[in-house]
Amino acid sequence: MLNADQWFTEVDESAASAFSLKGRRVHAEQTPFQHIEIYETERWGYLMVIDGCTMVSTRDNFFYHEMMSHPVLATHPKPEQVAIIGGGDCGTLREVLRHAEVKQATQIDIDERVTRLSEHYFPELCESNDDPRATLAFDDGIAWIKNAPANSLDVIIVDSTDPIGPAEGLFNVAFYRSCREALADGGLFIQQSESPLMHGPIFKAMGEAMREAGFATTTPLFFPQPIYPGGWWSATIAHMEPLPAARSTATDAFESTLQYYNVQTHAGAFAVPPLVKRLVSSD
Repeated sequence: MLNADQWFTEVDESAASAFSLKGRRVHAEQTPFQHIEIYETERWGYLMVIDGCTMVSTRDNFFYHEMMSHPVLATHPKPEQVAIIGGGDCGTLREVLRHAEVKQATQIDIDERVTRLSEHYFPELCESNDDPRATLAFDDGIAWIKNAPANSLDVIIVDSTDPIGPAEGLFNVAFYRSCREALADGGLFIQQSESPLMHGPIFKAMGEAMREAGFATTTPLFFPQPIYPGGWWSATIAHMEPLPAARSTATDAFESTLQYYNVQTHAGAFAVPPLVKRLVSSD
């Protein structure tokens, strides 16, 4: 929503709260799947909005992209085959491909326009799109995972929008079961799991659905994300075996390029606050 004073505002009626950035709208279009807007803000660079919800900004996207990729890749002992479901802005793909041991990274996003607009307004996020290890597939991620060969993937990253619209089917037992079957032994699954503070029931239900789908354990991690509701976000790793300790040298070759992730923030991200412990243990 853009008001007369040129402020974009995302209103969350359920939480009686709102988030605003000052700027001007420079692009808007309705794709077959969703409504996409681009704003040029005064202090946050470009902002992408999908169906009225903030998705990515130039200024703070590094929190999300680094924490959706490096913790899980540093934890897996040999992440060679990676699939990214969603992630059309290509920032997560860029971070994944910083890891030299990755042999193939396939990004599956249903809406090609997200990627094409990102190439124009967020070119820094798309700088690895031409990497020979990268494949961009504009397809239904649910169907793609369902048809993936069993035991073919080491890491699955679900970089999705909220559980409404095109992404709704990425938050249920059937999808999680397909992901578990596509993972090789020791494989890891990670999905953005909303804000435990602002979306507690969704956060809790996601973990329960992952375990119902056959994953033995779910492990949440937490990070700041200023443009998202509440400013505090989470991702959840689902796995069959005990989660290994991070390889302490996993990001040494490129740590100077990162803005948030390192060995210390990795360790801190897995600390579970009391409010989350109470949330997941409540009836």
